[in-house]
Amino acid sequence: MNEYYAFDICPGFWDWLDIANASGDVSSIEPVADELEKGKDDLATWAAARRGTFFQPLDAAAHAVMTIVATWVQAQDFRDDAKRVFFAGADPFLIAFAKANGLTVASHEVHVEGQKNKVKIPTVCQPLGVPCVRTFAMLRDMEARFVCEK
Repeated sequence: MNEYYAFDICPGFWDWLDIANASGDVSSIEPVADELEKGKDDLATWAAARRGTFFQPLDAAAHAVMTIVATWVQAQDFRDDAKRVFFAGADPFLIAFAKANGLTVASHEVHVEGQKNKVKIPTVCQPLGVPCVRTFAMLRDMEARFVCEK
């Protein structure tokens, strides 16, 4: 997301995220913030400033659903290294949090049938009954607009 919406090119995107979060329409989870903060860049600073607001802690329900996510992924024919990468990141927690709380996941990722070298968010969401939309579709559905100033 940082590449598409660099802070110096599209500050309106980041303002919109704050507004959408304040109205209860958009949020994420602390494990995502953990990943973002490893970058030591503007995105890391932005994420760190939004812990406890934009980035929510995992709840007990999400931890309980993690078993469902893990069991499904382990039962699939993904490469072992792809599974390791998936479980080392925030994606399984994001999916579990969404499933546990009846939320929709937004992602730039696209399901690729038969792909074994990467476990993608939409590939896991669909069979687990977790709604997943492309980020641009979410922005359109929510009528986000980033207008040129010049």
